Amino acid sequence: MAGNTGGPWGGGNNGGGGDDDRNRGGRKPGQEGPNIPEIDDLVNKGREQLRVLMGGGKGGNRGTGGSGGTPPQLTRGTVFIGLMILVVLWLAASFYTVRPEERSVELLLGRYSQTGEPGLNFAPWPVVTREVVPVTTERNIDIGVSRAGMDAGLMLTGDENIVDIDFQVVWNITDPQLYLFNLANPPQTIEAVAESAMREIISQSELAPILNRDRGAIADRLSDLIQSTLDSYDSGVNIVRVNFDKADPPEPVIASFRAVQDAEQERDRVQNVADAYANQVVAEARGQAAQILEESEGYRAQVVNEAEGEASRFLAVLNEYQKAPDVTRKRIYLETMEGVLGGVDIILLDDNAEGGQGVVPYLPLNELRRTPTTGGSN
Repeated sequence: MAGNTGGPWGGGNNGGGGDDDRNRGGRKPGQEGPNIPEIDDLVNKGREQLRVLMGGGKGGNRGTGGSGGTPPQLTRGTVFIGLMILVVLWLAASFYTVRPEERSVELLLGRYSQTGEPGLNFAPWPVVTREVVPVTTERNIDIGVSRAGMDAGLMLTGDENIVDIDFQVVWNITDPQLYLFNLANPPQTIEAVAESAMREIISQSELAPILNRDRGAIADRLSDLIQSTLDSYDSGVNIVRVNFDKADPPEPVIASFRAVQDAEQERDRVQNVADAYANQVVAEARGQAAQILEESEGYRAQVVNEAEGEASRFLAVLNEYQKAPDVTRKRIYLETMEGVLGGVDIILLDDNAEGGQGVVPYLPLNELRRTPTTGGSN
């Protein structure tokens, strides 16, 4: 076969006879300008290169006046290379890596087979396929007026009031198998369960505790209720926590509600002041009453003791009088005179023989009693 001398694109003579006017010089008769390769020449060139790559000999071009080309031939080397490429592709599709925060679910012909652990795992594709699921990643679902719509967070309380609640549910995955096969739309399911549980809790509570002191208790109870409901679904979902962000009256009545709250707080303040004053007055009155009672008890005990002592002394004297009346009578007289005259100064007056009065010198016993004491002090 004649060689191709029409340039790099094979646009020259192809060894034909008078039919080579079509390809002479790479242009049609009557055309002027540079040589432009034809579509057939480009296709033939590509076939020739493919034949060489597949291991066949280099044959003539298929063209007008040319002989037919040799069909591609498969050799053992080509088959081996092709098989190696297929094996590499199969291994690449079968081996996969699971990160520490992930787990994989392997499916044998569409049915659950096993759960893959972190690291390198093998699932012979296409018989076994896998789904990789992040299990430790915390996901958030926001529920409330400011997030999901004008009515999403409006709930009716047990005392027939309306409260506007915003809260957030934080969750992750504990069982990838249950998560993938038991819930069609896990986020939507969790949101519906959380909203339903919150409405149940709010319907059993009064407005004032919700707004003031019971938020933490409500959040704990809500988390337990959501978890128990999802466990009943075998969802494979774990509720990490519930963030109770806001609990306010509805926007149209919030000003009036705050005015009522301020009035209630003022009432409580005044009530506390009154209670403190009442407690103070009552405590003082109780203290005075106790003091008076103690004094009365003391006076009563004193009078009784004195009376009993006098009675005892009288009985003692009576007994002595009955034993010796004269002696007892004289002793009583002397004790009585001692008691009467013991605290007075005594001056003795004596009548003299002429009927006048004279002062009788006396021994000042009182002064004598005081003199040793004075001398001792000096």
